[in-house]
Amino acid sequence: MRLKADLTLLIVSIIWGSAFVAQRVAGQMGSVYLFNAARYLVAALVVFPLALRAGRASNPTNQVIKPTYLPREQYKWMFVAGFLLFAGSALQQAGMVYTTAGNAGFITSLYVVIVPFALFIVWGEKPHWMSIVSVVLAGAGAFLLSTGGRFEVRAGDALELIGALFWTFHVIVLGKFASKFESISFSVGQLLICGILNLGLGLIFESFPPFSWQLFVAVMYTALFSLALAYTLQIWAQRHTPPADAALILSLESVFAVLAGWLLLNEKLVVIQILGCVLIFIAVVLSQFKEWNSGTMDHDHLVEGR
Repeated sequence: MRLKADLTLLIVSIIWGSAFVAQRVAGQMGSVYLFNAARYLVAALVVFPLALRAGRASNPTNQVIKPTYLPREQYKWMFVAGFLLFAGSALQQAGMVYTTAGNAGFITSLYVVIVPFALFIVWGEKPHWMSIVSVVLAGAGAFLLSTGGRFEVRAGDALELIGALFWTFHVIVLGKFASKFESISFSVGQLLICGILNLGLGLIFESFPPFSWQLFVAVMYTALFSLALAYTLQIWAQRHTPPADAALILSLESVFAVLAGWLLLNEKLVVIQILGCVLIFIAVVLSQFKEWNSGTMDHDHLVEGR
């Protein structure tokens, strides 16, 4: 089950990486919060019927499933996850107004490094020595991949760093708390909260962009794949993968984003960026090797360690 979960997270990182192409297209049209609102709300609507079906399967005696079948505790953590998702994405986009895309990509990816330390400081979980080596390699790889080895401090970098903290705790919340609840209904909840918060901010600070088929395709692609499908898969997979390892696997998103830009947008990929990709891949493989080497692939042990 652990291997299946890790492969699922790999698929999620591929989907998120490819979605950067659509997000860049939308970003060039000047839409941030309203674009986010549209795609998160569409994703919530798409997943909602599946959540109803999952609820009906868990309670077959009822013909009509009401929202109250969800545990009260789940509503709390759906709101927390949705808010963290909104804050991370909003700060990331706002920071990019004042910094470079390379800086934003590198600083955002630092959540991979922060996760094991947050787990140690807040929950007292000591990281495995291989985890420390892995996050250092991933951080170095992200630096080379996103900045090409040249980093200049910019005004928006502080916003990106704060955003990385929100991404950190989003991964931890999904691993530690969302895993206790039914994954599809939880996915709907966090998508809906994030969409509503983005819509509120968009109505205040943005005007509606003119309709274009490019923007429509970007909304639908990201809504159906990078949000509705990928976030639902992520919630399920993190039932069986510790948050620190999940963050490392998901860091491959930056690698697939660069590859997608190279293949689809003809963006340049220099040697130092390829080296960064290699370092991130090595970090992910090393994080998995510690599990195989210590024999912790057993499901019962993993449940105890979450």
